[in-house]
Amino acid sequence: MINREWHLLSRPVGWPKPEDFALVEAPVPSPGEGQVLVRNKYLSVDPYMRGRMSAAKSYVAPFELGKAMQGGAVGEVVESRAEGIAAGDHVLHFLGWREYAVVDARHAVKVDPEAAPLSAYLGVLGMTGLTAYAGLLRTASLKEGDTVFVSGAAGAVGSQVGQIAKLKGAARVIGSAGSDEKVKLLVDEYGFDAAFNYKNGPVAEQLRAAAPDGVDVYFDNVGGDHLEAAIGSLNEGGRIVICGMISVYNDTEPAPGPKNLARLIQTRGRIEGFLVGDHYDLQPQFVQEVGPWVASGALKYRETVAEGVENTLEAFLGVLRGDNIGKMVVKL
Repeated sequence: MINREWHLLSRPVGWPKPEDFALVEAPVPSPGEGQVLVRNKYLSVDPYMRGRMSAAKSYVAPFELGKAMQGGAVGEVVESRAEGIAAGDHVLHFLGWREYAVVDARHAVKVDPEAAPLSAYLGVLGMTGLTAYAGLLRTASLKEGDTVFVSGAAGAVGSQVGQIAKLKGAARVIGSAGSDEKVKLLVDEYGFDAAFNYKNGPVAEQLRAAAPDGVDVYFDNVGGDHLEAAIGSLNEGGRIVICGMISVYNDTEPAPGPKNLARLIQTRGRIEGFLVGDHYDLQPQFVQEVGPWVASGALKYRETVAEGVENTLEAFLGVLRGDNIGKMVVKL
């Protein structure tokens, strides 16, 4: 049997190019003691992966050149040499970007395909869902009555942030997105109180119109002009949570910072970055609370699905372009 896997050949400068990658054929590996062989069913592609393509020092090791890349995946166990996991079980693991993976059993989490679609364990009930939950409730310390602004609000994380904020008693939730279609989705399906297309005019002006009384929480997935606009609209004691800054991921020169940081003195506001990996202690609480919301339809989600391992790279580039609505996954 042949296994196809994506390798990083060179570190991208600016926007990643197809020649930086290669889809390589290799034999399907055999599991050792304490390992399982998984046939991946869905792969996750996420913005943070762009950082791992760089050799710059970061919170996680860069992808190695000439070797298979990594990412979230869920699949079916076809061979097991580990206690507690049998052939036919479905597991969540971190060896994506390939069709087959040998996974240490201690790094595989069994999931139930009857409880939720397999792809949901990569998104609404997975890392992106926990990112939204932890960032909003723990890092931003959301309170009832808060006005919340979310950038990248039609994406996997942003769409959940806005809905969780409403479910937890936010007085007003505003989102930004990159198309009129996405803006309509935020209001009509996800229940945002207001939304705007950031391509239709200056973000600061559109935010002031949507939140004339200011914002108490800004959940940042974009950076750049969105962050500066949020600082300008921040209320006293406001909190800004930095989850991602996709607007600068492909810059070849350092992006200028916000020009209005002095306003944080007036508002006594704070800006705090966070990583979901620091908050896995919330996983049981997250599943217990969010699972029923998803099952009942109180929390809605969308997925953009690419087909075939050969389209994994294009799916990733689509995330960087903002092509996706909700979570981008690759179905194998």
